[in-house]
Amino acid sequence: MITETFDSRKAAWQIIHRALEAVDPAKAVHNYFNSNPDVGDSIKSTPGRIFVVGAGKAGTPMAAAASEIFGSKIEAGQMIVKYGHTGGQADVSDKIVISEAGHPVPDQAGFSAAQAMSKMLSQTREDDVVLCLISGGGSALLTLPADGLSLTDLQDTTQALLSAGATINQINTIRKHLSAVKGGGLARLAAPAQVYALILSDVVGDPLEVIASGPTVPDPSTFADAWAIVEQYGLESTLPDPVVQRLQAGLNGDIADTPDHHDPIFNRVTNIIIGSNRIAAQAAVKAAQEEGFTAQLLTTFVEGEAREVARVMAGLAKGIAREEGFVRPTCLVLGGETTVTIRGDGKGGRNQEMALAAAIALQGWPNTLIVCLGTDGNDGPTDAAGAFADGTTVDRAAEITLSAVESLNRNDAYNFFNALDDLIMTGPTNTNVNDLTFILVW
Repeated sequence: MITETFDSRKAAWQIIHRALEAVDPAKAVHNYFNSNPDVGDSIKSTPGRIFVVGAGKAGTPMAAAASEIFGSKIEAGQMIVKYGHTGGQADVSDKIVISEAGHPVPDQAGFSAAQAMSKMLSQTREDDVVLCLISGGGSALLTLPADGLSLTDLQDTTQALLSAGATINQINTIRKHLSAVKGGGLARLAAPAQVYALILSDVVGDPLEVIASGPTVPDPSTFADAWAIVEQYGLESTLPDPVVQRLQAGLNGDIADTPDHHDPIFNRVTNIIIGSNRIAAQAAVKAAQEEGFTAQLLTTFVEGEAREVARVMAGLAKGIAREEGFVRPTCLVLGGETTVTIRGDGKGGRNQEMALAAAIALQGWPNTLIVCLGTDGNDGPTDAAGAFADGTTVDRAAEITLSAVESLNRNDAYNFFNALDDLIMTGPTNTNVNDLTFILVW
C-alpha cells in the first residue's frame, strides 16, 4: 500500500524477486514435464539411452531438474555454463559434466567442452534420446568453430560485433555461419537420436532460430544475410581474414549453407520454450499490484540504443506523473533487450547505461523510479544486474562531484551508480530471459 512512509526501493526489490522467481529454470523444467506427462513417460521408456546436453547461464539448475526426473536412465551428459554459474551445484549428477566457460566472448574452456559434447553425441543411436537444455548465453558458451576457423577468430568476431553495437539477432546470424553446432548443427550431431530441446528464451519475441543461435532449429538465415550485417557495420576490414574468407565463400556458394526446414534431421527434433521474458514480466505485474500499484505490462518488445530507449522510459514516467492516461500510483512493466554503442572507456552494461540516461532525463521529477534489470544478474561485463534511477539521482551525484553526463559519455554507468549505492546486485541468478524495466510513479 502506498503511504507517506512508502519505500520505493523496498517495493522495487519485491517486484524484482517475484519476476526472477517466476522464471526459475529448475521449476520451468519440472513444470513442463508435469504438464506433459506423456512426453516424460515416453523418454523414460525409451529402449535406448538418455544423453543430456546443452549450454547457457541456466544450465546448472536445468540439468539438476533433468537428473531428478530421469535419474539413472541418463547415460551421460555435458552442460556448459558461464563462469560462476554452477551455483554450488557442479555435482548435480555423477553422469552430467558441468563445465564453466567464457561469456559473452567465447574461450578455450567452452571450446573444449563443446568438443567433448560433440564426441559424446557421435555415439548416439536411433533408439536414444538427447535432452537438450538451452538458455541465454548459449551462443557464446557453445563454441565449436567451423572448418578452417580458430577459437581466436570467433573471439575477435564476437568482440567486433559487440563493439559495433550489433543486435543479438545479428550477432547470432553471423555466429551460426561460423560454427559446427549453431544453426541446427547440434541437431545434426545428435542424429539419429530423438531430440527434445527445452529452451529458456532470452531473445525478444522468442524466435527459436535466434535463441542461443538455434542449435537444434532449422536456420532461415543464409550466408547472404550474414554478409549483409558485415557490410552494415563496415566490418569488412575489421573481422579476421579467415572469417571474411568463409563468409564470402558461402556467399559465392562454395560452402553449403546451414540446414533449413527441408533437412530431414529435424523430423526427430522437438523444440519447446519453457520460460520467457513475458512470464517474468507478468509475475512483476502481479507483484506490483500487491505492492499497491495499478500495474500494466506495456510490451516485451523493447529494443534499440539504451540511452535512446531511456528517454522514452523517462517520458512515460513524466506522463504518468502528470496523470496522462494513468492514475498514480502506477507501475509499468516492459521487457526486451537494448544495445549499447561503446564510445568511452568506462565500465557498465546496457541496463546501467539505460538507467543513467533515464536519471538525466528524470532530474527533478519527484516520486518517480525507473528500475533497469538484467534477469541473469550480470549486466554486461559487470557483477551488477542493473541500476535504480530516480528524480534525485543526478543531484545526489553532483553533491559528491560526480557528473552524470560525463559518466554517460564515458559509458561509465557502473562506477557512477556504485558511488551512489544504486546498483542492483542480485548475484548470478542462473536464469536469463532478457531484461526488464519497471517504471514506478506514486
